[in-house]
Amino acid sequence: MKKRSAFILAALMMVILANGQNDRKVIRDGVRAYDDQEFSEAEVQFRKAENINPESFEAEFNTGAALYAQEKYEETVKQYESLLEQSDDNGRTAQIWHNIGNSLLEAQQYGPSIEAYKNSLRKNPSDEETRYNLAYAKQKLKEQQQKQEQQDQKQNKDQQDQDQNKDQQNQKQKEDQKDQDQNRDQQDQKQNRDQQDQKQQPGPQEISKEDAERMLNAIQQQEKDVKDKVDKEKAAATKVKTEKDW
Repeated sequence: MKKRSAFILAALMMVILANGQNDRKVIRDGVRAYDDQEFSEAEVQFRKAENINPESFEAEFNTGAALYAQEKYEETVKQYESLLEQSDDNGRTAQIWHNIGNSLLEAQQYGPSIEAYKNSLRKNPSDEETRYNLAYAKQKLKEQQQKQEQQDQKQNKDQQDQDQNKDQQNQKQKEDQKDQDQNRDQQDQKQNRDQQDQKQQPGPQEISKEDAERMLNAIQQQEKDVKDKVDKEKAAATKVKTEKDW
């Protein structure tokens, strides 16, 4: 957001005027690097100023600005939170909370950013930029919640569809198993009927020894009769031939 960036740059320009003699040049070098968008170099210079003057509020504040410009939002929040313990001025405290809110907003932590902006406004209720950012953060939080609700609804619907498909598959498996069981029962029943039919069919009857002997004698007598008949026919043919009149 344009207003937020302008605020950070304005803060950087203000802190130069308040610097002590020893660390003023280093901070000025850091501001120059920041203006040239060399944010990593700006961080290096501001941290040098912190080493020169560990109690320099301005050096630590500017380090936070350089971290923010490098999109190191988590480190930025930690940097500014450490400054809250050193600040007893409402104006400075309001600026710190404002920049914490900006960092949280960029990190899409909209709920915490709203609280940070509220803390800033408690120290400086007339800051319209903070009020604007607060409204913006609330809108983003609302959009985030709506998106989350839509995702939850979609996930619930997808889960319901999966459960329904699973139920349908289970039902189909049960029906297939039922059909298989019925087919197996029918096959078993047919096999049992076939076995019963086979048992009911009469098997070969056994004959007694006497009947077997009678049948054998009858066959032998029949063969003998046939043989006798053939012999008679042969004899008759021979006789007729010998009595021929020459």
